[in-house]
Amino acid sequence: MKTSNSLKKLYTIVSFIVLIALAFCFVFPLYWIVTGAFKTPVSINSPVPDWIPKELVLDNFKKLFSKQMAPIFEIGFIKGPQAPAAVRWMLNTVFMALAAMILTCITAAMAGYALAKKRFQGRALLFTLIVCAMALPKQVILIPLIREMSSLKLYNTIWAVILPTVGWPFGVFLMKQFSEGIPTEMLEAARIDGASEFKTFTDIVFQMVKPGVGALAIFTFINSWNDYFMQLIMLSSTSNLTISLGIAKLQAENSTDFGLIMAGATLAAAPILIVFITLQKYFTKGITLGAVKG
Repeated sequence: MKTSNSLKKLYTIVSFIVLIALAFCFVFPLYWIVTGAFKTPVSINSPVPDWIPKELVLDNFKKLFSKQMAPIFEIGFIKGPQAPAAVRWMLNTVFMALAAMILTCITAAMAGYALAKKRFQGRALLFTLIVCAMALPKQVILIPLIREMSSLKLYNTIWAVILPTVGWPFGVFLMKQFSEGIPTEMLEAARIDGASEFKTFTDIVFQMVKPGVGALAIFTFINSWNDYFMQLIMLSSTSNLTISLGIAKLQAENSTDFGLIMAGATLAAAPILIVFITLQKYFTKGITLGAVKG
């Protein structure tokens, strides 16, 4: 008995040490980028790493917001006032990620519910195609996407990055799995009470799959924010760049100015942390429910 208790304590201690080590490995790069954004060039390029900055400056952010200028918004031929290009890049990225997140969550929730609870001809085949589409690398459909966006006059606009994300097969698959757990009796009772299909979806279905929607929202936001490849292919003009492309452009122009690059990376990381902290309870609950169902 004593041996069993000793093994449990040892296992707990080892697990705690491993978790601390993994947390440090994940957090340290973020710490290094954030502190590097406030370091002086001498501190950044010092042969001996400056683990804890002795002097914090805002020069890197000043350079980031003074390098280029661009209209803060464009609607057709109407252009807003000039602002630092980094502000426009951040606004472009936030709009792109939020729009992709909202549209993907709505369409995936509706499609997942239909595949899980509706019976129609070809349902199994359609779901099989969606699962197969998850295995396709994005590069395979890149040329058709470019031609499609060009024919729709959307190439080199933010919508060229948003719309291909809306039909994310993984989102439909995830929401179908969550929708499988909705009791059929509740849906039948709603129909008997005279509830329309839309009211049934909003008042019953959506409320029950909300944890899954929260998890999907985080996945979609991060995926859209970090989808550098699609942004690189679809966007070219300075005013339409995202923050990731903007940082890459600054890196090409200022290959040795690591402080400037770290300032841009810090600016790009902030919204992702905010979204995750805001939606983490839905994310945790969604992952937990998924684990229980599995």
